Amino acid sequence: MDERLLEIREATEVDDALVAAMARLVPQLSSSNPPPDAAALSAIVASDASVLLLAEEDGEVVGAMTLVVFTIPTGVRAWIEDVVVDEAARGRGVGDALNRAAIERAREAGARTVDLTSRPSREAANHLYRRLGFEQRDTNVYRLDLQ
Repeated sequence: MDERLLEIREATEVDDALVAAMARLVPQLSSSNPPPDAAALSAIVASDASVLLLAEEDGEVVGAMTLVVFTIPTGVRAWIEDVVVDEAARGRGVGDALNRAAIERAREAGARTVDLTSRPSREAANHLYRRLGFEQRDTNVYRLDLQ
């Protein structure tokens, strides 16, 4: 049996390996947005509002997500965005570990809730979110395209 060491860590610096990892992962998440370059990753890593969490197996990045934590008049809110697990690593608990790490960080930051969206076609991801305790809300999600 192949035992791999899975570690979840915050990206605190940008190097060629991180840029390459995101160039490999982001197309698996979105075909309409290009992977972030070093400058874009640096802005994410430097932001006080966002945390780029990486899942590494034996030192290789096999998943990533962004946790955004912000304060509004009604309290601290947390939002999970851009969750992606490499196709070759799916089904091994990577998404579960990333989400649990994000939930714990949101809790530590004082957030009362964590929100996320997921397309219905992402059946495995939606099953994971429900298993973790996320509940589907009866709300409308609106988007204004600024481009």
